[in-house]
Amino acid sequence: MQASPERPPTEARRSNSRKGLPVKAFLLFWFILIILGALATYLYSNHLKQQMLNEMQTHTDQQIQALKSDYEKQLTALSKEVSGLQGKVQSFNELLTFTKDNANNKTDNSNKLYTQLNEVKQQLNTLQKKMDLLK
Repeated sequence: MQASPERPPTEARRSNSRKGLPVKAFLLFWFILIILGALATYLYSNHLKQQMLNEMQTHTDQQIQALKSDYEKQLTALSKEVSGLQGKVQSFNELLTFTKDNANNKTDNSNKLYTQLNEVKQQLNTLQKKMDLLK
């Protein structure tokens, strides 16, 4: 009779340990799945972030190149205008010198040419300021 009372506690322990093992394995399995899911989410978000940064860098580089080429076109156009105006100023200066040399008291053409020369100089100065701003 002593043998029968000892068996039920041993069997009870075995049945408890058998029930506890699947529960622990199940909880461990879910814990590992949760950890793997969080890790995968973190890695994927980093991948998307890097991809977006690369796309933004490419787009920014394209915009910078477009602005650079536009800037160079404007600078070239202004340089051509300035050189053209410098030629006009030089020709007006020569004409003014000629007119002053040939002017008498009856004619006042030198004042008209001087006024035109001042206007051209003002335009030249304005274009020069624009070029300096672009530089």
